[in-house]
Amino acid sequence: MNAPDNQHLIGAPVKRKEDYRFLTGNGQYTDDIVLPQQSYGFFLRSPHAHARIVSIDKTEALASPGVVAIFTGDDVATDKVGGLPCGWLIHNIDGSPMKEPPHPVLAQGKARHVGDQVALVVAETLQQAKDAAEKLDVQYEELPAVVNTAHAASASSLVHDDVPENTSYVWGHGDRAATDAAFAKAAHVTTLEIVNNRLIPNAIEPRAVNASYTRQDDSYTVYVSNQNPHVERLLMGAFVLGLPESRLRIIAPDVGGGFGSKIFLYAEDVALTWASKKIKRPIKWTAERSERTLGVLPDRCARPRPRHQGRAGDGRRRQVPGHAGAHHRQHGRVPVDLCQQRADHPVRHAAGRAIHHASDLRRGARGLHQHRAGGCLPRRGPPGSHLRGGAAGGSRGARDEDGPGGNSPQELHPRLPVRHPGRPDL
Repeated sequence: MNAPDNQHLIGAPVKRKEDYRFLTGNGQYTDDIVLPQQSYGFFLRSPHAHARIVSIDKTEALASPGVVAIFTGDDVATDKVGGLPCGWLIHNIDGSPMKEPPHPVLAQGKARHVGDQVALVVAETLQQAKDAAEKLDVQYEELPAVVNTAHAASASSLVHDDVPENTSYVWGHGDRAATDAAFAKAAHVTTLEIVNNRLIPNAIEPRAVNASYTRQDDSYTVYVSNQNPHVERLLMGAFVLGLPESRLRIIAPDVGGGFGSKIFLYAEDVALTWASKKIKRPIKWTAERSERTLGVLPDRCARPRPRHQGRAGDGRRRQVPGHAGAHHRQHGRVPVDLCQQRADHPVRHAAGRAIHHASDLRRGARGLHQHRAGGCLPRRGPPGSHLRGGAAGGSRGARDEDGPGGNSPQELHPRLPVRHPGRPDL
């Protein structure tokens, strides 16, 4: 008896159907989109890892050919544009909330990492925007910088004045007392220090944004090379610009690679969207390859941090100073150290073992977690933490380990507005 035809599909290769248009040059990426009255943006970035912005003189730059407008952090502050929110809020070992300093979309007062966006120049053409940016007169007062995570807590200067020791939080997991007891009575203690290398995503298509404003209904449409457009709409609208989702449309056309770097809301996305209303015209910005390769563009990277481990009999102790960069994670995923905790899933419930984590806000290039670091993302955060608005609970591969699933964003973050009062799960 012959098997039904559908049984031949099990284990059979599935041919891709989307390649033809890409191979023939018919894909549509964000940079391919040209809107009526299209203008072009260029970000002037800080050459310093840590510097006070003394003054910005726009006079000569504004007189350059084709310049439409120039915006700085003062303009953003005047319009009361919010900063980028942190995705997952952590509580310290003592129960106090983590330090979450503001992350303005254009630098205000200080540049806190190399490549920090200091000004946005908008012109009729990209070349005109670049030419005008060279005429901006920015006076910096250079400040001490630290590029080693281990030295961040003892640095003489602070990247954020209200964050002592440049430390956002100190988070722990496990039975510390039992672990200390195991180490105290052990005949031999083994210690090991491992340095994880830094991972930097470099997609075929750089990040790109084309933002436009519609006066008729006071709404925005943003084309963006993004792997997570729903979260971008939520964070940009509700938390940064104060908009209902009905007035903000995020369109993600073809995305030419991301490696996780395009699942976030970036400062450039917000700055361009806000500025499009100021000039009543669409603004396109596409990151240049030189920005990525020179390391001045703050794309999210992964796990540049040392790890200190010790083992004594039944006790195991680990300390991971997490590199959070100039600003903490903003974007609806778990911080690096929580992912590391998930990577240790086989041992994390064992008696007498503890994992202790610290996250530093250090100066220099910015850091990011590796969002799938060897384990599944939890639906419910560890004790003393909660998710701000949405990605981890619905992430692909997420599973319930700390409680029942289906947590609404409002359960995980009380400040998140309920979009549908009758259905809090929506």
